[in-house]
Amino acid sequence: MAKLPIEKMRELERRFSEVEARMSAGPAADVYIKLAAEYSELEPVVKKIREFQKTESEIADLETLLADKATDREMRDLAEMELPELKARIETLEGEMQILLLPKDAADEKSAILEIRAGTGGNEAALFAGDLFRMYERYASTHGWKVEILSESEGEAGGYKEIIATVSGRGVFAKLKFESGVHRVQRVPETEAGGRIHTSAATVAVLPEAEEIDIEIRPEDIRIDTMRSSGAGGQHVNTTDSAVRVTHLPTGIIVTSSEKSQHQNRAKAMQVLRARLYDIERQRADNERSASRKSQVGSGDRSERIRTYNFPQGRLTDHRINLTLYKLDRVIEGELDEVIDALVADYQAGQLAQLGNEHA
Repeated sequence: MAKLPIEKMRELERRFSEVEARMSAGPAADVYIKLAAEYSELEPVVKKIREFQKTESEIADLETLLADKATDREMRDLAEMELPELKARIETLEGEMQILLLPKDAADEKSAILEIRAGTGGNEAALFAGDLFRMYERYASTHGWKVEILSESEGEAGGYKEIIATVSGRGVFAKLKFESGVHRVQRVPETEAGGRIHTSAATVAVLPEAEEIDIEIRPEDIRIDTMRSSGAGGQHVNTTDSAVRVTHLPTGIIVTSSEKSQHQNRAKAMQVLRARLYDIERQRADNERSASRKSQVGSGDRSERIRTYNFPQGRLTDHRINLTLYKLDRVIEGELDEVIDALVADYQAGQLAQLGNEHA
């Protein structure tokens, strides 16, 4: 295990005390909100640091007691009983501290833009895209996150050819970022009379939601076109030019939104465009940092086949970490924690191994 960074631990404690003092001084509301967010991020880390320090101190006291020849038999017996428990505890704390002190992804605390597109497989792929969206929607609900659809294109037999939504809440991106990639499904379609297993796929992209301060979009770099909205029919369809298409000229990225309000459409399209541009910048920076090394779990390759959902066997397999679960019915209902926690743990293990190599 890599040695704990004592200086970094001291700096975190110092910063925590400073934030605490500034909050107590009654700053302006906007400053207080920023300080409160930093406080809630630092608090669990500093709490663990203090527990670690307290346990270290208790171990040192017991070892001093045992080294003293004047210590009576009863005290010595008690110390010998307690010392192994404390040493086991300090090992556990060291592991927990290593995880808490790992370099943080600046985007982890952000909300996310979730994009799901039907791939190969025709109508069955669109139905599967719908199943995936509902799976993430239910998962979000169990974590108290809010899901809002930005745009959707329904499949002919149901489901979605494409659906884009925001998932809002604290730490959304940290949980969902490893979902990006190709998801493959194997099942017997309802329309298949012969009962043959059909394989189809959908692509998932998870982008950190970007604020205006995260990414600058110059007015001269975008072209905004308005179009007639398309719908399922009715007297109000195609009577107003409310749909909006935003083109980012330097990259060629095109985003469309076709709700009833042109103002809302522009705001939603710009929201998605910011997220995509921010993601490009993050990927570029990450590639530069990791040119000489690659994490075990990728979080950005949209073409990578990451997971298979086999309905006849009730089996889910994540190919990146060789995880197989025979509880597909529960996972598809939104019980994703076991899968996501395993992916996060694998990623953290890779980071720890890298730190260990750097410090060796």
